[in-house]
Amino acid sequence: MSTRIATFFQLHQSGCFVIPNPWDVGSARALASLGFQALATTSAGYAWSTGAPDHGVTLQPMLAHLREIAASVAIPVTADFENGLADDPESVAVNVTAAAATGIAGLSIEDAPGGPGASLYEVDLAVERVRAARRALGASGSGALLTARCEAFLVGQPDLRQVIRRLVAYGDAGADCVYAPGIRSVDQIAELVRAVAPRPVNVLVGGDFATVAQLADVGVRRISVGGALARTAWTGFLAAAREIASSGTFHAFNQTVSHTDLNALFNRR
Repeated sequence: MSTRIATFFQLHQSGCFVIPNPWDVGSARALASLGFQALATTSAGYAWSTGAPDHGVTLQPMLAHLREIAASVAIPVTADFENGLADDPESVAVNVTAAAATGIAGLSIEDAPGGPGASLYEVDLAVERVRAARRALGASGSGALLTARCEAFLVGQPDLRQVIRRLVAYGDAGADCVYAPGIRSVDQIAELVRAVAPRPVNVLVGGDFATVAQLADVGVRRISVGGALARTAWTGFLAAAREIASSGTFHAFNQTVSHTDLNALFNRR
């Protein structure tokens, strides 16, 4: 097990840490410079940077992206690996094996295929997919940390009982960490944390519904932000571009970080 993977596992043992999501090398290095202890890729943020929608990136570009981000910083990087970019467990295992060779410290596997109209995989298949990912990581020798996600809240099936049953089953199948993106109630999060204990829980924060302190208080171990930082960047970009296109003015540029400050940020390496 590499030092970065060992460090990543250690972060999950106690306390609560934020694992923000860069979408390219520049954003990864900027986040690392702010003192975050680990990073997670964002499939949405990366897809948008290529001009594709979320879930619109194929396996080989995704692997190249993971390799690039993992090599760009000295801290652990875990991968948003969507649904393993495959439906059947055997193909998930093949793809996870390839991902483990990119230098990542962990990866997550979703229980839905993603994209418009997606629904959850049947539960037995979903469990077998997690089990296949666990076997692949073990066989790879990397020791990378496996996170299993239940997408119920994102596909219009916000049944907390179902989510808990699935996440418990995914933990039993070998997941080291679990989470259900889309859950926004602190009370529900607390119930989820208790139900899957002692398995560490990640919470996705894409809006202003809780603070780090509040989530830490209910036992959340890890907090990610998904595509929210990328959306923040795109919001500023589009606002400035639309101002130029619609009114011919450049007021948005008055709010930007200076050229000098950005150069100083990246000259620290």
